[in-house]
Formats: sequence, C-alpha cells, structure tokens
Amino acid sequence: MAAQREIRADFDRETLVVYQAYAPAIARPALAAQRFVSPFSFNRMTWIKPSFLWLMERSNWGQKSGQDMTLAVRITRAGWEEALSQAVLTDHETDQARVHVQWDPERSLRGDKLPHRSIQVGLSRHVIRQFTDEWTRSIVDLSELVAKLRTLRAEGRWDHARRLLPPERIYPVSDALKHRLGM
Repeated sequence: MAAQREIRADFDRETLVVYQAYAPAIARPALAAQRFVSPFSFNRMTWIKPSFLWLMERSNWGQKSGQDMTLAVRITRAGWEEALSQAVLTDHETDQARVHVQWDPERSLRGDKLPHRSIQVGLSRHVIRQFTDEWTRSIVDLSELVAKLRTLRAEGRWDHARRLLPPERIYPVSDALKHRLGM
C-alpha cells in the first residue's frame, strides 16, 4: 500500500506557516524586513515546507551549513493555494513548471521515517516575487527553539520536546488539488 499523502501544517482561517532554513546572511535581513530581501535570490527556486519535522530532518536540526537559522514564514492561504494550483509533481516533466511539488517521507521527533508523506513546494523564479511581496505576512526566527529541541533530543527528553513542537494538523484540500498533487 502506498504511503498516504496529506498536507499537515500550522494554519488559521487566513494564513499558513511554511518553514525554511537559511544562513544568517539571508535570514537576518528577512527578519528585519519581515519579507525576503537581498541577498535572498529571486532568480532561483526556493522550497517551502509546511512540516516542521521534515525541515528539521533536511537541515539536520539547524546544524547543516547554510541552514543554521530556521524561519517560520506565515503566508496567506490564498497564496498557498495559488501555488498548489500551479504545481507539477517532480516525477513528471517539470522543466517549465512554475511550481514543483515533491512528497517525501515525514519524520518523527526521533528522526524515524513515518508511513505518510510530507509535501514540499518549490517556487520557481516566476512566482518568487509573489511569495515574498504578496503572500508573506510575517517571518519569525525559530532558531532558539530548534537549539532547545536539539538539546532535549540529545538528553532523551522526548515528551518535553514534543510539547514544544509547532502545532500541525491536516490541511483541507479540494478534490481538484488532490488530483493535481497526486494525493
């Protein structure tokens, strides 16, 4: 049986949180401006992930070079859904796609692969300005939280660490988007 694909995210009526990890040279100006600004590259793809634990796996809990600052980027749900409506699965011909979607094994707090998949969305240079200038509502630095979680994990304090995780629940997706995203 294939792994289940569901979008899990921290969201409210108007917005959704996606996570990204950057070097301080990119993260600090973004935090100060509350949107992405130079030296952030507007000419290459950027990947956004609504799963905190998947980003933790990808960034080695904020220890991978160039991914030492974890940002929670709150974007409009309208923007998120606009991106998903343009998405092409990466297992198809995607060279000209404006938005790419990839499904990867979700991770547990311990780093184990879970039986369901987590979405990551690649925004091409054709939609990055919409992401940075129209969809982004706020950017929060979660680097201290990530460091605390790293310590709790190293100490085996799993229950305490679990209580500090950002909340995530299943995000509702229309039938049309489910079909487009291979859900």
